[in-house]
Amino acid sequence: MAKVEIAPLRCWDDFFPGSERFAKPDMQDLSKWNNRVVSNLLYYQTNYLLMAIVIFMVVGLWNPVGMFTGGAVITSVIIGSVWAGENKAMIKSFKRDNPTLFVFLVLVVSYLLMSLFGGVMVFLLGIKLPLLLIFAHASLRLRNMKNKLENKMESAGLKKSPMSIILEALGQQEENLNKIQSFLESKLNE
Repeated sequence: MAKVEIAPLRCWDDFFPGSERFAKPDMQDLSKWNNRVVSNLLYYQTNYLLMAIVIFMVVGLWNPVGMFTGGAVITSVIIGSVWAGENKAMIKSFKRDNPTLFVFLVLVVSYLLMSLFGGVMVFLLGIKLPLLLIFAHASLRLRNMKNKLENKMESAGLKKSPMSIILEALGQQEENLNKIQSFLESKLNE
């Protein structure tokens, strides 16, 4: 297994080039859209982390108590869902069969818990806004050849990064690993 490496910070021209490198995703082909999002999350992970930290800090300075409460609730929900997904057979099979729905349900449960604590607005601004911006960028940004090469190395297990660990815990990388395994097996059989 490869050691965990932090991905490099991509330059601004690569992260946010002209409009020719952005396109609306194909809503009819959800697997292709999912692949684009996962690939961009892996390739631009350091840029996304930096963007989330800046937004988080701005909102945190605006309302520190609400931000702390929101962060504590979302952390406990994520840890609980990962634990349940690994230790409960029914949840594990649901996560494997419906990875996108599983992530959506984790976000809904987080929102419901936050509304019990009353910090919904701070939570939405401080935690969901960076997630929304990251998802929008990852959905709209077209991949380049360097992006595709980095993702193949990561999917094959030659590289490991913090984002790949998170995506793996959420069940978003199993499909890519299965595709690579099938491809390698077909090449070995030839």
